[in-house]
Amino acid sequence: MTLDLVTIPCRSDNYAYLVHDASSGLTAVVDVPEAAPILAALARHNWTLSHILITHHHDDHIAGVEALRGATGAKVLGAAADAHRLPRLDHALADGDTLPFGPDTLHVLDVPGHTVGHIAFYLPASGYAFTADSLMAAGCGRLFEGTAAQMHASLTSLASLPAETLICSGHEYTTGNLAFAASLDPADAAVQARIRDTAAARAANRPTVPSRLSLELATNPFLRADTAQMRRATGLPDAPASAVFAELRARKDRF
Repeated sequence: MTLDLVTIPCRSDNYAYLVHDASSGLTAVVDVPEAAPILAALARHNWTLSHILITHHHDDHIAGVEALRGATGAKVLGAAADAHRLPRLDHALADGDTLPFGPDTLHVLDVPGHTVGHIAFYLPASGYAFTADSLMAAGCGRLFEGTAAQMHASLTSLASLPAETLICSGHEYTTGNLAFAASLDPADAAVQARIRDTAAARAANRPTVPSRLSLELATNPFLRADTAQMRRATGLPDAPASAVFAELRARKDRF
């Protein structure tokens, strides 16, 4: 049985996600940029929040946690390694931890790079991966704390999930990320098709996330650092994938 998934726009370009199990009534939210849109979504669906899951410490992912905790009494879960800069945790998590969630099991994945304490959440039976600012739609997060090697390793790990996995990332950055992807290879048909699909979605005010991992593997340059196409684009024909990734990330920073 697949868990219900609701994508909630927050602030100017953030997303939070609700995950709900109809059989048990359990409902989790992943990241809380602000409380009001999440409370409104809970009310629309008549769901009671049980878990607040935090991916990393940046304010645009945790600013509404205390208000949401106060309004719902939900338990807050986040990385033990980042507990000193997160809202008070009811459960501290580490890489490899699992938590039963209705018919599924929540897996905690360590994905440093954007921050050193960034984690992701994976629900294999439902096929959902909540990657926030690690793997993003057509891109990846800026390296504020971690290294290119760390982020490349994190993305390589996420890329090994089943291709049909829905990647639930944290921002509406897809248009800009695809512009960068197109600059690397303007003739890439898959990237151009995704640009058209993204433009249509945004014109209709629809989120461009979540996205299938299969689509990311075909169009996200940061998941393709081991390809001849990206090696040509970066002028590093014989470099290891990690070096190609580092060059791609550096170019995106300047784009």
